[in-house]
Amino acid sequence: MAPAQASLLAKLDTQERVRDFLTNAVASGRASHAYLFLGAPGAGKLDAAWALAQAFLCEQDGCGACDSCVRVARHTHPDVHYYTPESATGYLIAQTRELLDDVPLAPIRAKAKVYIIDRAEQLRANTANALLKTLEEPPEGVMFILLGTSADVMLPTIVSRCQCVPFRLVSPTVAAQAVSRATGQDLARCRMVVAVAGSPTRGIEFLKSAERQDARRQMVRAIDSLIAADEADVLSRAKSLIVAVKAPLAEVKSTQEKVLEQNADYLSRGALKQLEDRNKRELNARERSGIMEALASARTLMRDVLLTLQDEAADVVNEDVRDTIGRLAAATNAAGATRALEAVATAERNIARNVTPQLAIEVMLFDIRKALKCR
Repeated sequence: MAPAQASLLAKLDTQERVRDFLTNAVASGRASHAYLFLGAPGAGKLDAAWALAQAFLCEQDGCGACDSCVRVARHTHPDVHYYTPESATGYLIAQTRELLDDVPLAPIRAKAKVYIIDRAEQLRANTANALLKTLEEPPEGVMFILLGTSADVMLPTIVSRCQCVPFRLVSPTVAAQAVSRATGQDLARCRMVVAVAGSPTRGIEFLKSAERQDARRQMVRAIDSLIAADEADVLSRAKSLIVAVKAPLAEVKSTQEKVLEQNADYLSRGALKQLEDRNKRELNARERSGIMEALASARTLMRDVLLTLQDEAADVVNEDVRDTIGRLAAATNAAGATRALEAVATAERNIARNVTPQLAIEVMLFDIRKALKCR
């Protein structure tokens, strides 16, 4: 087995039991055909799903360095399929049908395939039931990884067909320490990174991305400018934020196009269509993740404002923009900061319901502007 230091599984150091369990399962050849990762948001379930996919597809159980491992780490491997609900009320029947139609097809590059189903509790009864037979007896070389918050909110028939893997809740301090060890960045900055990115693994990736850091800076500046902004300013800021959020997608799209070009000569038309559909899902998922990350920047900023209004010496997450926090605190009161936080929460719910991102952000910024002027 190749050195594990570079593998995604080895980097799950905030979930040691999960890491060791999955590593041993793959190395011993006893990996299950269906897993259900259970835990609160921020516990690292999605990070672990990509890590398991990397180890499962790699001929060396996840060396971290081969072509397959690199593609999985970059989320560009054509045989790892990531699904997230496309409706405000859950997964669409068309999504499940697409997945089930794809399962019998041969892998494109690897000898196996992995299907990651995020927010699996949003599988409706009719769509979940359609998966049951495939989950129970999938074709050889097919693995399902379902992600959920609790088995109690999922169909028992789905839970019974999967090997459940519980994830413990990771405290912000432990998560920040993990990022600091991996990057050498100071703990204060790593606390902000974890709060914005949502998990240590994504936090490490955030620190490597100038575009994602710029999107966070633009969100902070946008909210800072609301104190004196007119309607045109708000609309302009919202437009700039969307551009900043989409900036990291350019590299992803370029990589996808290169993969399509490399495979065009030997893949069938059906396989190419399969790859194009997968690429589209990946871009949509990444755009949504970027929007939610930007909204997390707004949420943590306004939370710091509320804390500062209650205690000027409060231990804030966004230590690097304390001046901005001070200006915002001076412009409003606790009731206004609370209403601003509610505006961010509404925007997050709207994005989850597939409201146009620019519209959701415009409404949020207008509501925050109103809240800031309530003093």
